[in-house]
Amino acid sequence: MSGALRISGAGRLSQAKTARFSFDGQSYTGIEGDTLASALLANGVHLVGRSFKYHRPRGILSAGAEEPNALVQIVRDDARKTPNVRATVQELYDGLAANSQNRWPSLSFDVSAVNDLASPLFSAGFYYKTFMWPKAAWKSLYEPKIREAAGLGVSPDKPDPDHYSSRYAHCDVLVLGGGAAGIAAALAAAETGARVILADEQAEFGGSLRFESGAKIDGQDGFAWAQAAIARLRAMDNVRVLPRTTAFGYYAQNFVGLVERVSDHLKAPGHDLPRERLWQVRAKRVVLASGAIERHMVFANNDRPGIMLAGAARTFLNHYGVAVGRNVGVYTANDSAYAAAIDLKKAGVNVAAIVDLRDNPTGPVIDEARALGIEINFGRAVIRAGGKLRVSSMTVQPKNGGGERTVPVDAILMSAGWTPSVHLFSQSRGKVAFNDETKRFVPGTYAQDCISVGACNGTDGLSATVDEAYAAGAKAAKDAGAKTAKGTKPKVDASESWSRGMLGAAPGAGPDTTVKAFVDFQNDVTAKDIRQAVHEGMRSIEHVKRFTTNGMATDQGKTSNMHGLAIAAETLGKPIPEVGLTTFRAPYTPVTFGAIVSHARGPLFDPTRKTAIHPWAEAQGAVFEDVGQWKRAWYFPKAGEDMHAAVDRECVAVRNQAGLFDASTLGKIEVVGPDAAKFMELLYTNPWEKLEPGRCRYGIMLREDGFIYDDGVVGRLAPDRFHVTTTTGGAPRVMNHMEDYLQTEFPHLNVWLTSITEQWAVIAVQGPKSRDIIAPLVEGIDMSDEALPHMSVREGKICGVPTRLFRMSFTGERGFEVNVPADYGQAVWEALWAEGQKHDATAYGTEAMHVLRAEKGYIIVGQDTDGTVTPNDAGLDWAVGKKKADFVGIRGMARPDLVAKGRKQLVGLKTKDPKVVLEEGAQIVEDPKQAIPMKMIGHVTSSYWSQNCGRSIALALVAGGRDRMGDTLYVPMPNGVIEVEVTGMVFFDETGGRLNG
Repeated sequence: MSGALRISGAGRLSQAKTARFSFDGQSYTGIEGDTLASALLANGVHLVGRSFKYHRPRGILSAGAEEPNALVQIVRDDARKTPNVRATVQELYDGLAANSQNRWPSLSFDVSAVNDLASPLFSAGFYYKTFMWPKAAWKSLYEPKIREAAGLGVSPDKPDPDHYSSRYAHCDVLVLGGGAAGIAAALAAAETGARVILADEQAEFGGSLRFESGAKIDGQDGFAWAQAAIARLRAMDNVRVLPRTTAFGYYAQNFVGLVERVSDHLKAPGHDLPRERLWQVRAKRVVLASGAIERHMVFANNDRPGIMLAGAARTFLNHYGVAVGRNVGVYTANDSAYAAAIDLKKAGVNVAAIVDLRDNPTGPVIDEARALGIEINFGRAVIRAGGKLRVSSMTVQPKNGGGERTVPVDAILMSAGWTPSVHLFSQSRGKVAFNDETKRFVPGTYAQDCISVGACNGTDGLSATVDEAYAAGAKAAKDAGAKTAKGTKPKVDASESWSRGMLGAAPGAGPDTTVKAFVDFQNDVTAKDIRQAVHEGMRSIEHVKRFTTNGMATDQGKTSNMHGLAIAAETLGKPIPEVGLTTFRAPYTPVTFGAIVSHARGPLFDPTRKTAIHPWAEAQGAVFEDVGQWKRAWYFPKAGEDMHAAVDRECVAVRNQAGLFDASTLGKIEVVGPDAAKFMELLYTNPWEKLEPGRCRYGIMLREDGFIYDDGVVGRLAPDRFHVTTTTGGAPRVMNHMEDYLQTEFPHLNVWLTSITEQWAVIAVQGPKSRDIIAPLVEGIDMSDEALPHMSVREGKICGVPTRLFRMSFTGERGFEVNVPADYGQAVWEALWAEGQKHDATAYGTEAMHVLRAEKGYIIVGQDTDGTVTPNDAGLDWAVGKKKADFVGIRGMARPDLVAKGRKQLVGLKTKDPKVVLEEGAQIVEDPKQAIPMKMIGHVTSSYWSQNCGRSIALALVAGGRDRMGDTLYVPMPNGVIEVEVTGMVFFDETGGRLNG
């Protein structure tokens, strides 16, 4: 048996296919096709959780993604424990194990329920007013306890063993929502031959047709029509149908994020199946058919287990074959609740009474309910519900006051009307408009190529919905470039119609200060909390939201936002539009980190980039470091060497013989076109117009604010072609920076930008013997100092392959950088290495490179600069064209605070004890004996032991640094104060004579 409340002959599930499951250790039986919620209800289980703040007993409210109460933990094994799963969405499978959350020691007896008695202490905004004293208690008591109490579920404590996938897709028309509107729109678009994607969050398409017993389309039951239409769409080659797929975010240029639940519904998913799949879809046109969400009634104790939305109860009955109770009460301000009462009555469930807040409503459903013998009470309100762990009664009173009457019930179905789901429309940056007649926010001004149809557009009635959606689907396809095709529009034969409903609190929800009439179930926000927020000065709905946390839970206020807005508007005495509407943000429903991260974890957490020479370095035993996404050889230890010994040996070898260094990771950009020089003039501080082809120049790039953004050597290959190098980590941002200015500020320039970082392998050969190593392998280039002076570039061949040969140095020695196509990188390296062995050359890594450049006072952007350093601060005034009228950052450099005296300037530091190596980042002071907190005047940016200098060396940013030459400053450290002398930045070969060997 699949549950005592499973009604024979009701629903669409086959009772022959049962599934065993457990909840809080208790075993139950359900049916394949159930959700966990429907299976629990079939077994008479309504109590499924505890509320966040007051720990009040909570039951199932809805039948879909809007569920705020029934959040459970699904346990497959020790590593697969997923918290905060909505029981209304989780499909049942044999062996499913679920646990309730946010309770101790048990669900029925939760000691934290004492919070409900202490609720006056936890009123709205209490966290802004309490925990202020004593000040010392925040860190030791308040914060730890608050963090311990925060959250609903318990995060997994073991690595996730599942895998996730992601896909990119393009389509002509993307239809979001698989109800009658979405299906009609997809059919119309698909019939034109357009590429169509149809996605819906449910396992089965149909939307409200799952519960609407009065709907008929094309001569079929509404739900049967939906299944037939989906089968037809699946058979089309131009259509992709995605069930169990939620559109969680609508971004710029019709880019929509979808998450598909691939295997969460399976008992034993195959290892080849991902758990979830992230779809990143770019659509020419988007059709939003996201439906509407039913609102609850706001009255005292409306959160008792057994109280739920009328549409949810109808879904559980008509789709799952489950009665939510045996003696049901109905409280409504909307006709749709009558349909639920009628269906339950026909299924043999006693309907104790319908309480309708409206005075004298009329209509077919009201007449049918009366004909079935259901007691109807017009102009009355349910002022409170009885019971604790399960609702036991509802107290009814005329809405304008009068005698009370208690009606025994075991479930209450409620409906205050339906709210158009405009979340995705709002995420698209569209502006909603308030329809004063229907009291609903509906799509107004569109910001992207999308259209809303059906209930989410405020369209009432099935026939009008299908007509609107079909026309919209056809137009979307046409606008996307598809040919017009004559299809057959679905014909609605019968439908249901519902009236408008109400917003805000019903009678019995206050304004006294003791009644708990819940607006937001998950965050325990009551009607009186909303009123209190207004009384305490909140005027904007965004402020009310933050003060009360209404709409800030995982359900994002899907059922609560409109009620909270209406209560605030009533309290303020303003129309609803004047109070505003809160912002709907992605994700629409919670998205797992696994789906977002997909394969990008472990070794694939970040793309790993390796140079063409990496295998050689690896074979030589190099130790690697991560520089951005690149793996770079850090140092090459020989037997018995630690890092310091290896780096010392490498540095000495470069100065005395030669060294080979893999510089392939440097960013490389080609700037090409008739206006290339003009573009370079605008992007860099240096002059470029007069730079002759075949020559190089060190260039500095600034931001608009005048601070150094990047640097590098630029070679002019031809009048219209520059080979630009950037820092390794700065390559992407420099490319973006250039493109941004080219497209937005200088679109008149005839220039093309191409990233060539991975096209060229770069081998730096540095040292007195560097030319002797390269020359035998070079063809077509004169290697003499006269023909190839420092800061020159030539094109020719090396080892028979094309090369761009730069005469440049980042060590201060005679140096060359050999650029060859990356496919030949290792072969050319090995040839150079073989030649280098004749001259005792060594391979050196990034650490030696850092030491060698520091010995010469060469800066590294991002290490010796921090985003607030100007060329003058770095001692690079010589690299700024004095006669240039304009370049990016020229006005920023002239700001008074950037030319004021006392700015931090880059200088050298020598420790008084030459064996002491400073720590990078260490702070610098003038007086080490001053009171704490000391006045810091700078910090160490680079610090190394230099074997070539026989001492430690450092660079530092120091306030007024160049005026302090020879001064003694101090670096306070935990083990004592270190004395340092301010010096120039060049520590080795101050005259620069070694550049020419």
